[in-house]
Amino acid sequence: MSKKPYISPSFSYVPLEETLQIAPKKKQLFIGIPKENSFQENRVALTPDAVSVLVNEGHDVAVEHSAGDGSFYFDNDYSDAGARIVYEKAELFKATTIIKSAPISDEEADLLQPNQAIISPIHMPLLKREILDILVAKKIIAIAFESIKDDAGTYPIVRSMSEIAGNFAILTAARYLANTDNGKGVLLGGISGVPPANVLIIGAGVVGEFAARTAFGLGASVKIFDNSLYRLMRLQNNIGRRCFTSVLDPLTLGEELKRADVAVGALKPVNGITPVVVSDAMVSYMKAGSVIIDVSMDRGGCFETSRLTSHEKPTFKKYDVIHYCVPNIASAVSRTASRAISNVLMPIMQQCADLGGIDEIVLAKAGIRRGVYMYKGCVTNAPIAKRFNMKYTDLDLLLASQS
Repeated sequence: MSKKPYISPSFSYVPLEETLQIAPKKKQLFIGIPKENSFQENRVALTPDAVSVLVNEGHDVAVEHSAGDGSFYFDNDYSDAGARIVYEKAELFKATTIIKSAPISDEEADLLQPNQAIISPIHMPLLKREILDILVAKKIIAIAFESIKDDAGTYPIVRSMSEIAGNFAILTAARYLANTDNGKGVLLGGISGVPPANVLIIGAGVVGEFAARTAFGLGASVKIFDNSLYRLMRLQNNIGRRCFTSVLDPLTLGEELKRADVAVGALKPVNGITPVVVSDAMVSYMKAGSVIIDVSMDRGGCFETSRLTSHEKPTFKKYDVIHYCVPNIASAVSRTASRAISNVLMPIMQQCADLGGIDEIVLAKAGIRRGVYMYKGCVTNAPIAKRFNMKYTDLDLLLASQS
């Protein structure tokens, strides 16, 4: 027979002291926003509203003179937000963290300070070994903002720019179909009794989805090609309607291109390069006056006839087909694009300060680590290291060895 437990009158419960995590000391940041002079860049990485939030939290923000002019954010907007306007680029690059909307230029690489942090995009086709060598020598922490992931596992800046590119591609095509830009005088959506224009979209990613949304919204007839059945099904589900979809069968694609008034290239790159799926011969059979918008141009383009154009001279004709092959499409609507980028980067800067600095946010946030391609003298991006025959160091192992 088991005995009942005996509790002595002298027995008492003594609570243990709770051990609380000590919050890291908030760090004051010194952020520099330079004026972009290359890559036809009109965007700015932080808007005056975002700067105002950071300044009110005690951070020092320096903005180079006329840095936001391309997006119609002027010096007085930034000074009213609490930023310091700097007239010398060398003076601006004394900031501990540089935030850019264009890739690092040769001039800027020379101005970087040892152990600085820089957040900017990278443009793989134009990336130079000389710039990487400077970043290594100066032990820079370099983060590619298009590779930053959010808590949902998506790339927020890439998605925003892709949404812009998809919308803008159709609006641009509508413009070049009109007589005002030497087009053949076709209204994209048609009217009662007159059929709409035929829009063919190659690629069912975010760009393709938003191009399709805009084309459907304007009343066009839309056909979408992609080699991923999953992406085609997801696009139809997201749009909420059935539409013509097909895998990238050359015969079917060639036949539909003959009927198309607009062809949008929106394929995702494979190993950094967009596959060419539309041959020169296919383009030669397209209708005279039809329009090609190659959104994939920044990764090589998916039309064999594509060649790089600029915002100043955006189009050329081949086989009487108008080609629009501007690589940095989002820069054409720079104010919208700047707000989209700023909406992502401003909270990251707040987190960076709360956690104690760039080193701490890289250690704490896996999504930020995805964007780090250079860390204190080590190349931490495998494709970059392979392309330039540089030593690759895994960032997670590097941080583990330092902790």
